[in-house]
Amino acid sequence: MDLDEIFSGAIDESAKVILSLVEVIPQIKRACELIAESFEIGGKVLIFGNGGSAADAQHFSAELVGKFRNPQRKALPAIALTVDTSALTAISNDWDFEYVFERQIEALGEKGDVAFGITTSGKSKNVLRALKKAKDMSLTTIALVGQHTQDISRFSDLVISVRSSDTQRIQEAHSVVIHLICEGIENIMSSNKK
Repeated sequence: MDLDEIFSGAIDESAKVILSLVEVIPQIKRACELIAESFEIGGKVLIFGNGGSAADAQHFSAELVGKFRNPQRKALPAIALTVDTSALTAISNDWDFEYVFERQIEALGEKGDVAFGITTSGKSKNVLRALKKAKDMSLTTIALVGQHTQDISRFSDLVISVRSSDTQRIQEAHSVVIHLICEGIENIMSSNKK
């Protein structure tokens, strides 16, 4: 297979997965509502994931703290739990990498906050542990995953599932979902001010 065929096939598959997101618009809308409700009562969103999902957590946080479309809105309290290298390495070294997000949720999470876990596989042990801890602490829990939801749904108030088993296609769709959530939050919060 030559590169033209490979690239055309990848673009076609990516488009199909992204178009399938129309099936989860209700869940995306609900995520917007839950996060906006948290912001309205003084809460924050704690976002976490591994690898590409760690980058997505940072991207999501940056869009909320900075701006998505509306430069006039106030900064929104979002923390990516993937950026504190001292905490990440200390927790991993002193306990195990499975605890790396759970300990941060325990330290930073408060009732009224949202814990937002991202995992393409839906099986990342440290994401599962963090969502369980968040649920035990009465935080709202949201998971953004691929098609495997069995493990994560036990610890999530809301699951947004991308219907694919291909990590790259899931990651591409996750970026779209994150942008939709940011747009939805900005819309909800600007409507609430009227």
